[in-house]
Amino acid sequence: MKKIALLLIALVTISATNAQTKKIKPELSSITWLGKKVTGQHEGTIAFTSGSLTFKAKKVVGGTFTVNMKSLASTDLTGEWKDKLEGHLKSDDFFGTDAFPTATLVFNKIIALSATTYTVTADLTLKGKTNPVTFTLVTSATGATADVKINRAKHDVKYGSETFLGSLGDKAIYDDFDLKIKLVF
Repeated sequence: MKKIALLLIALVTISATNAQTKKIKPELSSITWLGKKVTGQHEGTIAFTSGSLTFKAKKVVGGTFTVNMKSLASTDLTGEWKDKLEGHLKSDDFFGTDAFPTATLVFNKIIALSATTYTVTADLTLKGKTNPVTFTLVTSATGATADVKINRAKHDVKYGSETFLGSLGDKAIYDDFDLKIKLVF
């Protein structure tokens, strides 16, 4: 009887730790961003440094990602205007990439909506400030996608923000920006 009990404990322990981690391929995965202001918008890309999703019994149970903030690039401008926007976004006015070269996202709560769709609440650390963000994650055999809305004011990104500076009229930059994320394993 003791041997059966020990065998059952061993099987439960093995199945409890039987998780599979799928690392992303940063060079094939992508993040596109869209930021809007009263008078228009800008868009671009940011590159992953690393990341992974953890699965157990084919369900997402965890995830962690690191983004290279110094890779922040504009895709809607060229030449001098592109260089100016990228420099400004990397400056302390916005994301301060010299002091904060990476951003991280760590999954905390995952609710399965279907076999491939989840509501995820994660801690986003951006510019040294950590705040929760909730989004929908859709998985496939080869990767995942997510659309994430981030409020920059929660991360102390103040430039052009009416949250911090009051009414700015047509000089205001909206606090929310959008990310379209594509993960490839």
